[in-house]
Amino acid sequence: MDIYVGNLSFDAADSDVSEAFQQHGEVESVKIILDRDTGRSRGFAFVTMPNDDEARAAIESLNGADLLGRELKVREATPRPERPRHGGGGGGGGRGGFQKGPPRHDRNRNFRRDR
Repeated sequence: MDIYVGNLSFDAADSDVSEAFQQHGEVESVKIILDRDTGRSRGFAFVTMPNDDEARAAIESLNGADLLGRELKVREATPRPERPRHGGGGGGGGRGGFQKGPPRHDRNRNFRRDR
């Protein structure tokens, strides 16, 4: 079972989360989600536990529990909703369509004829 762990301390490491969940059973993996720009924790993680009964016990026990000074929000992870891919159909980008007025490269140009 995949488990969402929210309100995670920004200082928490994979090992901190793993230790908390191992008290309830086998932990297959822990993935703390990082900000792609800064590389810092975004404050949530996903834990995978192979045994559903152990996973439910961990959720029950750890939801609201304190870990490194933060009250955890723990629940079963839900699948991520499908999002349209870039480059396919639908919105986004480009300057298509009719543009009223002169071409962009001629706009706001100061032509001085007295030279």
